[in-house]
This record gives sequence, structure tokens and C-alpha cells, in this order.
Amino acid sequence: MPASLSVRRPTRPLAACLLIVALLVSALGWFPATAGAQLFVVNGGTNTMGEYTTAGATINATLVSFSQFSIPFALASSGSDLFVTDLSNLTVSKYTTAGAVVNATLVSGVEDAEGIAASGSDIFVIDGVNNTIGEYTTSGAVVNAALVSGLNSPDGIAVLGSDIFVANYGDGSVSGGTIGEYTTSGATINATLVSGLDQPLGVAVLGSDLFVMSPDNGKISEYTTSGAVVNATLVSGLNDPQGIAVSGSDLFVTSAGDKIGEYTTSGAVVNATLVSGLSNPEGLVVVTAVPEPATGAVLAGLLALAAAAGVSACQRRKVGLAVSARNDG
Repeated sequence: MPASLSVRRPTRPLAACLLIVALLVSALGWFPATAGAQLFVVNGGTNTMGEYTTAGATINATLVSFSQFSIPFALASSGSDLFVTDLSNLTVSKYTTAGAVVNATLVSGVEDAEGIAASGSDIFVIDGVNNTIGEYTTSGAVVNAALVSGLNSPDGIAVLGSDIFVANYGDGSVSGGTIGEYTTSGATINATLVSGLDQPLGVAVLGSDLFVMSPDNGKISEYTTSGAVVNATLVSGLNDPQGIAVSGSDLFVTSAGDKIGEYTTSGAVVNATLVSGLSNPEGLVVVTAVPEPATGAVLAGLLALAAAAGVSACQRRKVGLAVSARNDG
């Protein structure tokens, strides 16, 4: 048989072998940095914090039991840490997303802390009695206890980059509420970025959009971060909503009926009772889950070994083909 025919026939297995190696190597670069997200919610009725998937499955309904708490309320997250305010003990506590106590009195002396937000190595905490926002490090050090002052019954807070957005409940009138914008250095950008609101208690920010929660009329409104109205009744018919969080294209809201509802950022209902059976749910955050380093390393290692084995197999096949070609020749 001619040598050219002998060499040409086995090239398909060789091509398939090389394709497998290429796919394995590609997988090493593709390996995802994140693996889903979890909802963490504070239950004021039972002094607990529960953990759920964004699909509504229960991970741990009593991840944390706040034995030292009287009125746990607002919740924020930074990396693998959670920060919880207590309206009675005037404190901010720190826990891991695994439920371990880091510091039960990380920050103390903050009155009526109905809002908290975290950004990088800093947390920003509302002091509703003094109408201020204080800045602290995630280790509990005071940066500026009155970073922003002169607010009007602040209740909700969100941070995006170097901007702070604050929901001011106002004087309690139907149109006395506002959203103010400030820098993380404390400078005023626009104290009445949005005005004429009906007693807003919460605000969430995503990209160029603000989502404002008004419990008294049971709705969520959408504005741009420049203050323009997008949809004044994006979501309606809510029953005393208390906590709001946004992630990707989804809004999550805690409300009376002891539940968390899910809606799209376009206002469509995904699941009005995504999570039920809660107890006076208040603060809510969404935390993106990152694989444990050990797990990631093991998976990456296995892929690397598979790739190496594939390369070795291909090399052996190439040697066999070369020998076959010489013998046929």
C-alpha cells in the first residue's frame, strides 16, 4: 500500500484528539469566577437572619440568631461579610456570609440606623435621629460620624462608585419625600435629586437607574441617577414593603405577609411569593457567591491534568503515525 494512503487514513483520530485538548485548555480560561447568588434577609420578628437562593430555595432559615439584638433592621454586604444594624442597641454588627460572628458591636452609638450601605472598605450608616450619615471602615474605625448632615428623616441608602443616594422620608406628607445625592467624601451633589415623593423608605441603585420604595402606597418607582422619571409606578400593589435589593435584571422586595417577592427591573412580576414563611422581614441583600479557593484550585488542577494527558495521548498518536508511515514506505 502506498505510504501516502497509510498516513492519510488515521488523521481523523488525531484531529479529534487535538480538538479535545483545545477544549480542555479553553475550559481553563473560561472557568467561571462566580457561582450563583444568595439572598440574605433579616427577620425582625424572630431576631434571625436567613439565607436563600435567588430561586427561592431555603439554604438556612436561621443562619444567624441575634441573641444580643432587640430590633435588627438594615442589612448590607461587602465581599463575604454582612453588616446588620440594631435600632434598639444602637449598634452595627458584623458576620460572615457563613453565619459566624466577626464583631457583635463593630460600631456603636448610631441612633435609628434604618439604612446601611457598604462600598469597598467602608460602610455608610444612617443616623435618623441626628439626620446624618456616618462613615466607618469595615473594621469598625470611625472615619466621619457626620459625613453628611442636614438630612430630612433619612431611611434608605445606596452607594454606587463615589455616589451616595439617600431616601428622605421627609415630613410625613404625601409629597414631602426626596432622594438626595452626595459623594462618598461628603460633598452635596443634589440634596433634592428627586422630590415630591410619598414617604420613601428604601432605595437601590443599578447602573444608571434608581429604584425607590414607598411602603405607604405600596409601590416601587424608577428614576435615573440624574433624577429623571422613568416609571413612577414601576411595581404596584405591594403590601407594606420594607427591604429592597437589586441584582442584574431582578428586584427583590420584603413585605408584609412575611415574604420576599421577585420582579424584573422592567416591572414584571416574576414571583410575588418567591420566599414565604418569614417573620417580619426587614433588611435584604443579594450576595454573589464565589467558589471556595480550594474548590476552584482542585477543579482547575483536574482540568490541567486532563489537558496534559490529552497532549500526551496526541503526541503518542503522532509518533505512531510517523512509524507507520516509515514502515509503509
